[in-house]
Amino acid sequence: MTTPTRHPLVGLLLGTILLVGGLTALAGWALPVVVASVLFMVMVHEFGHYITAKRSGMLVTDFFVGFGPVLWSTQRGETRYGIRALPLGGYVKVPGMTWTDTIDPALEQRTYRSASYPRKVIFASAGSFMHLVMALLLAWSALVFFGTTNTKDVGVAGLEVWSGHTLTPAERAGFKLNDRIVSIDGHSVTSESAMIALVRSSVGRSLTIEVLRNGRELNLHATPVDGRHILVNGAPLATGVTPQGFLGIELGPQVVKDSPLQAVGGSFSLVGSTLTAALQAVVHVFSPSEVSSLVHQVTSKSYASNPSTQLSRPVSIVGVIRIASQAAQTNRDALLLILMNLNVFVGLLNMFPMLPLDGGYVAIATYERLRRRGGEAYRANVAKLTPLALAVVTVLGLLFLVTLYLDLVDPITNPFR
Repeated sequence: MTTPTRHPLVGLLLGTILLVGGLTALAGWALPVVVASVLFMVMVHEFGHYITAKRSGMLVTDFFVGFGPVLWSTQRGETRYGIRALPLGGYVKVPGMTWTDTIDPALEQRTYRSASYPRKVIFASAGSFMHLVMALLLAWSALVFFGTTNTKDVGVAGLEVWSGHTLTPAERAGFKLNDRIVSIDGHSVTSESAMIALVRSSVGRSLTIEVLRNGRELNLHATPVDGRHILVNGAPLATGVTPQGFLGIELGPQVVKDSPLQAVGGSFSLVGSTLTAALQAVVHVFSPSEVSSLVHQVTSKSYASNPSTQLSRPVSIVGVIRIASQAAQTNRDALLLILMNLNVFVGLLNMFPMLPLDGGYVAIATYERLRRRGGEAYRANVAKLTPLALAVVTVLGLLFLVTLYLDLVDPITNPFR
């Protein structure tokens, strides 16, 4: 009789849950949720490589989350699973990522270099593909559960409380939060200023106000009251000799939630626009002007603390976790969008055609496929790319250190206060 054993990937997940539980006890719920989300993203990225390698018949020798010293590991079959000390990413190891690797001839057919071109591309790009899937799911969730802010429409953002009044005209008329104001007495409302002007000039006159609520058009009837006789926190709403009408409505952009079906198309559109913005941001980060700005921020605390400077500053994983934790406390839809942006950015950066990024392996596999002649495989000399790969690692390492330093010394001001 054999005792059933748990798959090591389940152990990794349980370890993450224990870590999150410990952080929750120490720091509340927001930080652990964000840390768990980032660790989950890393695991899903690596699982993309892992499962495509397994399905392609490749030999997977390692599945690790993190880098540096090993904190925990276990062997299951031919694969070693584990966690390393520095949670800066992860890796799945498949032998034969270069033609110079020494491989047991009995295992050669299961190496990366012996795989067909499509399998190489699918394996190398699987991590970024998983980021795309996660980004789409996060975008869909944000659109369905929190909605988007439509700045073109005028909506009811709140209902005021007036001293000495049990009900305001808006409450008597039956206004609800997130009602969209369509028209007043047949006059289309296209801006907050237009609505305010119509109400201000209609003291004591009943207005027919058309609103859109959950897809239904309703006609509400309300009579503006002279704001000179209304007290809020002990002060009148209006002063002067001219009557000014008020309904007791706080105006603001309308929050529109998509249906689950509508959100499918909306999520692709949102991720697509985010991908375009991320590409522009990556180009900007490595531009001479931004490099100069980062150096200036390191040497000048006042410049680094300037809100306009912080607005365009790249952040390290520490900065991402801090901002996302702040969003989790006050603005959960923003948290989903931050995580969506992070997935898009990481997925895009990984596909840049430079070693040691995943896109570098796709580029090499494509180059080898194009150079193949007469069915004989062409072997690219990856060793020649070592200086370039070291240069890429150096640049990325310096960028990480600079952004980490700035996030620790001059953290970006909480944008969700």
